[in-house]
Amino acid sequence: MNKDRFTMPVAVHLFLVRGTDILLLRRYNTGYEDGNYSVPAGHLDGGEEVVAGAIREAKEECGIEIEPSDLQVAGVMHRRSLDERIDFFLVTSCWSGEISNCEPEKCDELRWVDMDQLPTNVIPYVRQGINNYRSGQWFDSFGWVKSSSIV
Repeated sequence: MNKDRFTMPVAVHLFLVRGTDILLLRRYNTGYEDGNYSVPAGHLDGGEEVVAGAIREAKEECGIEIEPSDLQVAGVMHRRSLDERIDFFLVTSCWSGEISNCEPEKCDELRWVDMDQLPTNVIPYVRQGINNYRSGQWFDSFGWVKSSSIV
């Protein structure tokens, strides 16, 4: 019996934090959530560990270097939108280099924002990930119909 196993995309999202501020980027010209804010993020490349993926995305999108020991996994989300996904949220307040927009063809603004005053156009699951991080909730499901009772 040869059954194909179910697979799904896995992504890393990076919370760059400075006090109560978080770095947001506004998506541009990507075809997904353009005009809305997210955080530095991307899909894992096959054979890539979660922390390594976050470090790679930080370099590719923001031009900064992060040491693996300076990253913490802040949460995991099992998410459903057009398809099913697993998202890892990592946080750091320590990096080297100056943050800059290294992908202007995909992002038209980098902006520090107080986490108590997030813009209304933050992508909803990213907003939930930030809120989960702030409240200490390590796991969440997003985009699923919630069951009213658990057996």
